[in-house]
Formats: sequence, structure tokens, C-alpha cells
Amino acid sequence: MELSTVIWMFVILKIPILAAFWLIWYAVQEPEAAADETDERGGGSDREGGPRPRKPRPPRRGPHGAQPPGPPRRVRTPSGRRLRRAPR
Repeated sequence: MELSTVIWMFVILKIPILAAFWLIWYAVQEPEAAADETDERGGGSDREGGPRPRKPRPPRRGPHGAQPPGPPRRVRTPSGRRLRRAPR
């Protein structure tokens, strides 16, 4: 093997491995707490309150409440023939 191949195998190809180890180490480190934080609100979200109240339920139907509304009136359309008006 040539010297450049050996350098390539032992040095250059180890850089991504070292970068992966550094990334994992950096991810598990705890952030330093700031000692000068004096926030009156105590941090957290700016949203106030909890979830919105639910909308009221629709009225119950059947034996538990009022009867359901009836079906709409049926409208028949003339088919094929023209209707004649009756003489007055």
C-alpha cells in the first residue's frame, strides 16, 4: 500500500466518526442555567388559560327530548308533458 492510502484510511475517514461522537456528546450536555434571570411571569407560554370551552351539545332527539323535525315537503317536477292551465 502506498503511504497516501494509509493516511486516507487512518486519518481522513475517521473525521466523520469523530464528528458523530462530538455531535452525540454535544446533544447530551445540559445547558448552563442563567443566574441573572428575573422574569416576573415565571417563563412559559404567553397563552392565557387552558383549552377553550366546548360548544353546547345539540338537543337530544327521540325518546330523550323533542321529536326530530319532519322531512321537507316533496316537490314533484313535471316530466315530459307540458301542463295546461285550466280555463277560468
